[in-house]
Amino acid sequence: MMNIDIIPVIIPIMALLLDYALGDPTGIPHPIVSFGKAISWGEKRWNRGKNRVLKGGAMIIGYSAILFILLFTISTLLKVYCPWGYLIFATYFVWMGIANRTLVKEGKAVIKRLDNEGLKAGQEQLARIVGRDTSVLSEQEIRLATLETLSENLSDGVVAPLFWYALLGVPGIMGYKLINTFDSMVGYKNHRYLRFGRIPAQLDDIVNYIPARITAFLMYLTCGKTKVAKSIRKYAKAHASPNAGYPESALAGILQCQFGGPHEYGGVMVDKPFIGDTHKKITTKDLEITCRVNHTVFCMTISIIIVLEILKITLL
Repeated sequence: MMNIDIIPVIIPIMALLLDYALGDPTGIPHPIVSFGKAISWGEKRWNRGKNRVLKGGAMIIGYSAILFILLFTISTLLKVYCPWGYLIFATYFVWMGIANRTLVKEGKAVIKRLDNEGLKAGQEQLARIVGRDTSVLSEQEIRLATLETLSENLSDGVVAPLFWYALLGVPGIMGYKLINTFDSMVGYKNHRYLRFGRIPAQLDDIVNYIPARITAFLMYLTCGKTKVAKSIRKYAKAHASPNAGYPESALAGILQCQFGGPHEYGGVMVDKPFIGDTHKKITTKDLEITCRVNHTVFCMTISIIIVLEILKITLL
């Protein structure tokens, strides 16, 4: 019979290996796809009439409570009665909750199409991973937007999910992904979602608050240069988002470049502040450095979780 104590050490290792080997494979049921369908179904029915703020809040709280209770119950039963089953169950959900390989792959795909097929192809590829209007972006703006997205999603797609897994297990990582999916679907400040998406957007800010700062710190540790720490201190809070400025300012310091400026999201022009001191032309080398930073931070986060789990086994 498997020792239940060692399972929490094995799970993050298996999830890391699966992500590097397979990323988000097609043909396998993905919980995030199910979240998206459930959110779309509820939004069409409840985002109408009066009290839309309360309806949006009730929807995300209700969905989160149901998901948490369901996954907590299944996790508890499997731990007691079928440790092997719990190992497979938890590994699957942690693997599905992280997206480092896919994130890096999509970022590289934008630059590859831009270089090989031209501006329009780059704009089309970038539209797959960002919420802004890409049809008006120049070649330089596409490159900047790609790196900006890689830095933001390093927090949202890697560090934050693993942070909530470390705290609350499978219910934690899937609860985080549900909230994050809510925000990505209804968190826009336009006529349709301004009220309905208000509470989901605020909740997403809350659950990303600590992970965003951890992400920036880990990004700093990848090089340990003073200029990165200075960039974080100077620009992290300049961003309109309470969280996005941290990984963006860290990457701006690493690459010595400048992100931000006005962008269109969901049909609404958002005047984002500039982050970083140096306005320079982005090159393929900058993409390679960014991808290396993402991989390093991913491995660092997994390593921290493993060390914490080993200490828990040793001390308790």
